Amino acid sequence: MTNVSHLSMHGTSENTVSTPPPTVSNEMPPPHTKKRKNRSEAWNHFIISSEEEQKASCKYCDTKIKYNNGTSSMHAHLSRCLVYKRQRTSSSMTSVEEHIDSPLIFKFDQEVIRRAMVKMFINMEIPFRKVEHEYFHEFMSLASPRFQICSRTTLARDVLKLWNTEKMILKNFLSLNCQRVCLTTDMWTSYQKLSYMCVTAHFIDNNWNLQKKILILCQVTSHTGDAICETIEICLNNWGLNCVLSLTVDNASSNYVGVERLKRRILSKNSLVMSGNHFHMRCCAHILNLIVKEGLKDIDDSFYRVRHAVWYARSSPARLAKFKACIDEESMDYKGLVSLDVETLWNLTYLMLISASKHERTFEELGFQNKRYVN
Repeated sequence: MTNVSHLSMHGTSENTVSTPPPTVSNEMPPPHTKKRKNRSEAWNHFIISSEEEQKASCKYCDTKIKYNNGTSSMHAHLSRCLVYKRQRTSSSMTSVEEHIDSPLIFKFDQEVIRRAMVKMFINMEIPFRKVEHEYFHEFMSLASPRFQICSRTTLARDVLKLWNTEKMILKNFLSLNCQRVCLTTDMWTSYQKLSYMCVTAHFIDNNWNLQKKILILCQVTSHTGDAICETIEICLNNWGLNCVLSLTVDNASSNYVGVERLKRRILSKNSLVMSGNHFHMRCCAHILNLIVKEGLKDIDDSFYRVRHAVWYARSSPARLAKFKACIDEESMDYKGLVSLDVETLWNLTYLMLISASKHERTFEELGFQNKRYVN
């Protein structure tokens, strides 16, 4: 408070009230601070344990990590923390289960399911009559109640329709990617004494990848060269292939006439390289088979005895069971069975000899127990 008597001595009226001097506040204006950067995601998983040592503890395993140089060490620890990984896996599984439990919107399409059924019957080699089986109908009624199952006749028509569609796709692919084609043939006779022939095309596509496509698999009248020539000519016309580089067939004298006839017909269209000098190719596998069979004629008697022993062991379920019992009695390390060969294929004869040699003691035991085997 101001002294009034002191003011009156200097000629100031006593009634004059002096205005107090302005007070100076001790409060300073707030300093201008920089906007703080967003905190790292790693701090959601750590708690500061010691500010002096600048260490933070993991919330999951209580491991202490230094943070003075940033949060990179924290992120590295999280990538190794097993407790953290288990919790993440558990939470993700929970979210997946919630997603599975939620209703899914399924769009029914009769044609899509029918096409998938046709492909299943083709690739699994299921007989067409199985489409009318009661258990297949029961399964489909549970899997897709609205799906109308077709008959075996309709299924056969669908297979043919799909084959025509795939043929057009392959035909378009050949026209765009096939400049020169090499053909290989394979012929065999079934157990029903029916002859079949398969023609395969080998070529390099526009991306320099080797392609191999089966063009035809059909029944033929015989294994003669004329039958081969006629079948291949029909095949080439159906696929629109004219530029043939070579044709590989078995090394049989009967094929020569038919191949030469086909060569003249293709040569007339000016579609062969080097006037067809490399058109007729002999199958190397067939030549090798003939060479091996010729060389093994001197020991054919030994092959016959081994083949007969293997045939005896596999000729009936009772004999095969007896052979397996002999394997157990001899405590053989090799538990596999013997395989019977095909006389025309030397590689199968080789596999038969390998398997029979491993069961030498088994055959001796079989002969000791069964006199018919020895005789």
